Amino acid sequence: MSEKVLKIGILKNGTIGSSLLLAFLMDERAEATRINVHEVTSGAKMHPPEMCTNTMEDLLKWGPELIIMSSPNAALPGPKSAREMAGSIPTIIISDAPAKKAVDEIKEKNMGYLLVNCDSMIGARRPFLDIVEMSIFNSDLLKVLAITGALQVIAEELNKVILDMLEGRSPTLPQVLIDSNIATEAAKFSNPYAKAKAIAAFELAASVSNVTGKACFQLKERSEYMPLLAAAHEMMRTAALMCDEAREIEKYNDTVVRRPHHAKQHFLTKIGLHDKEQ
Repeated sequence: MSEKVLKIGILKNGTIGSSLLLAFLMDERAEATRINVHEVTSGAKMHPPEMCTNTMEDLLKWGPELIIMSSPNAALPGPKSAREMAGSIPTIIISDAPAKKAVDEIKEKNMGYLLVNCDSMIGARRPFLDIVEMSIFNSDLLKVLAITGALQVIAEELNKVILDMLEGRSPTLPQVLIDSNIATEAAKFSNPYAKAKAIAAFELAASVSNVTGKACFQLKERSEYMPLLAAAHEMMRTAALMCDEAREIEKYNDTVVRRPHHAKQHFLTKIGLHDKEQ
């Protein structure tokens, strides 16, 4: 009898840092034999809400057995309308801190969620945000998400659901608000100073949205919002640099934890650079 292959559909409406490499969190070396992944995206846009429902229609035509939905602020009308279409298909929402407003509604639909506190909004004002600035911010944010352990939490929670479904069990969908404690515990730092730097980086990145939110939605004068936009991106850059420092400490001690997927989907673990994964 051939092994079951799970069809996983990813719906991306708009962009958050946690969604940039979402498919690769389940199959980082493109060798998984027990999952097929199909992505549908609306690109940068989430408005009008039809942008989200149209992409969900396209995804449902493929026949996913598990749906992962990512978007900024999952409480907005577009993502909410798309959720209405998922029906009884197991669905996990990946979003940022503003999506906390949608938690009760997500639970009522028996869906899972992974909300990432440090996945902060970019400085989205035209006089400031060009393609270079956009790319730099996202690369800094991705480094924070990776090294603090936020992406590891997402990968582990998704893998639990995937393995349950592959083995014929009814999955328990995650309901996790990823804060600095949860993230850095998943990162498994061995050095306390490395962990402290990662916590500081996570908290600094999480505070970026307070600054970009004010600059994008409250201030009207360019002379007022431009310095805040620049400051917010400097904050994310500093958070990424602290993450680099935390990672280097672990590398110096040869204590970097690596958890690659086996081709059959379960995680392997190794620590020493020359150790064999088990």
